[in-house]
Formats: sequence, structure tokens, C-alpha cells
Amino acid sequence: MDFELPEEHRAFRDMVRRWVDTECPKAWARQLEADEHNYPHALWDKFSDAGFHGVGISEDFGGQGGDVLMQMLLARELARSLGGLAWIWGITSFAGSKSIGLYGTPEQQAKYLPEIAAGRLKAAISFTEPGGGTDLLGGMTTRAEKADGGWVLNGEKIWSSSAHVADYLLCIARTDSNVEKRHQGLTLFWVPAKSEGIKITPLAKLGMRSMGSCTVVYDNVFVADADVLAEPNRAWHTLLPTLNNERIMVGAFCLGVIDGILEDALAYVMQRKAFGKYIGQFQILQHYIADIATMQQTTELLLHHCAAKQVRGENVGNDANMLKLFASENANKAADMGIQILGGMGYSAETDMQRYWRDSRLWRIGPVTNEMVRNGIAEALGLPRSF
Repeated sequence: MDFELPEEHRAFRDMVRRWVDTECPKAWARQLEADEHNYPHALWDKFSDAGFHGVGISEDFGGQGGDVLMQMLLARELARSLGGLAWIWGITSFAGSKSIGLYGTPEQQAKYLPEIAAGRLKAAISFTEPGGGTDLLGGMTTRAEKADGGWVLNGEKIWSSSAHVADYLLCIARTDSNVEKRHQGLTLFWVPAKSEGIKITPLAKLGMRSMGSCTVVYDNVFVADADVLAEPNRAWHTLLPTLNNERIMVGAFCLGVIDGILEDALAYVMQRKAFGKYIGQFQILQHYIADIATMQQTTELLLHHCAAKQVRGENVGNDANMLKLFASENANKAADMGIQILGGMGYSAETDMQRYWRDSRLWRIGPVTNEMVRNGIAEALGLPRSF
């Protein structure tokens, strides 16, 4: 098996790495995250100027082109410095370009993809509900009723990141309750975020603070038929391929965080002295760093395996689950080790270890909890459903 990147991908990776070091250094990322009540529009604009919003969008729609692996390389390199703030790019990539690109109509693609590629359109995901969490389908209370020329949407969503600055909300709602199975009768809506009847409220949270996460209340919101994505009542079937892509993207973000942790840990132990010598000579810290490096390598192999399978159009569902599980737990454990290596400075807001820990902690919960991921892996191996 050949694990080497093609030349085009290596050149892209190296370009992004240099760009990140110049345009998005870690010191600036700390400043952005500390300004928790203000969305980092300057970061979004940098992505726009670099053309990153167009990665994965066809050149026919003003994008940069590029396959899934190219997107994952971008996600990894951004997260090395930005940590969870790499989602500033990732949310619109998933909710906008990936969703519209895969199951939008030709008219929707022609209208929205050029806007996304140019950085003129921000999207947010509006799926999770206050009573749902991991049980998204069982807890679904948001409803949409057919009306003349469209639908009327009512309900509440939570943890909708960047909704307060979004132009469109990718919302899932129940449109038919007379179904045999709960994944049936759901429809995807591409909702203008400034529509009458929408109320968006930011939430305080542990990490990824300046990105903002919100509750979204839909009170008799009219959504035109032209803003329905794919076939009504079949949203879950439509979404499945993109959910795999989201889990691969999470794996790439987690790997980028591990890259940043290892980079900072190595630099620190080679300049910090205790008991008359550099702490990089202490065996226990060498073991921590060896473990982080091993997490980095094994996560990278699984990420490239999943991305390559998706590029080839193969079934990647269980592989993507394993990647999401493995990568998120590795990233959070590595960040915890990083804090320990730096000691008191690891706990300080002056360094990035605490930021990596806070941001990576979320990925063990979202977009689906690791407990539910384990259930899915076991079920794929032939074991009975446990829930």
C-alpha cells in the first residue's frame, strides 16, 4: 500500500502550512478565542482571500476544485494553529458547499456555490434539539407544515454554531408523522437566517468561544419550496453520505490539534530547565511525547485510509466512525498530556495546551457521542442494537 501523498496534494499541504504560520499564528488564535463575544470575521476574510472556501467546489462554480483528501489536508493544517476555530471554515464547508454540492438542484448549486466559494455566504448547521442530543431523531420536535408555495417551520434547535452570523441555516424538520420508522418523514430546509420568526441567542460554552454557538427558535417561519434541499420526507437518506464526510473532517481537525500539541511540547521541553537540566531529558516526559507522536502517526494513517476510500466512492461509514472515535480521544488525551508537560504554563491562557484541550473535548461529544459511535461500530460487526 502506498501512503505517500500525490505531488499535487503535498504541494497544497505545504502551501497551507506556510500560510497558517504567516497569517494565523497561534498567538493570534489565542487572541481571537479570548475575544469570545465577537465572531472572528477577520479570520473568515483571510480564508476568503486565500480561496479556502472554494476548496472542494468545482471550478465551474468559482471554486478551487479538490477532492476529499484535499479538504482534509486543509482542515488538518488549519487546526494545528487554530484548534477548534478551524470550524470557522469547516461549518460552511459542510453545511454549505458539501450539502448544496451533493444534493442541491442545478439551480441551487448555480445560485449558492459561487457565493460560498467567494466567501460571501456563511452557513450554520441547525440539527440538534434541546431534548434530543444524540437521539436526534427520537427527540425531533421541530415541524414543518406545507403551505402555499412553501412550508411553515416551528421548533427550536440548540448548539447551532455561528448561527448568529450565518446567512443560511441548514435545518432538518419533521414533515410527516405518519411513518413506520422515525428516520422517515424528515425534510432538509435551506433557511435564510434573517427570516421573520427566527430568534437566535448565543450560548456560553467551554471552548471554541468566539465562533459562537446558539439556540435557534423557529416561530411560524416561512420557507419557500425553492429552499427545500433534495426530496421532501427523505432527509435522513440524503444526509448519510455527508455525515461520513463530517466525521472524516473531525478526524482531520483532531489530527491537526495533535500536530500543534506535539510541536509545542517539543519546543517547551527543549528550553525549560529544572533540577539543573532541560526537562526534555526526563524519561517520563519523553514517554509522554513518544505517546503523542504515536497517536499522531496512527491517527494520520486512519485518516488517509478513510479519505482515500471516500474518494474512491467506497462505503466508509464504519471506518469514519472508527476515525472519529480514535482521533477525538487521541487529541483530547494528547492535550491533557501536553498540559502536564508544561505544568503550570499548560494551564495558563498564555499557551495553547489549555485551548487544545477545551476544543478537543467537544469532539468526544459532537457531532455524535463516542458512546454512540461505539454502538454503531459494534452493530456493524453483527452485534444486536443496544438502544
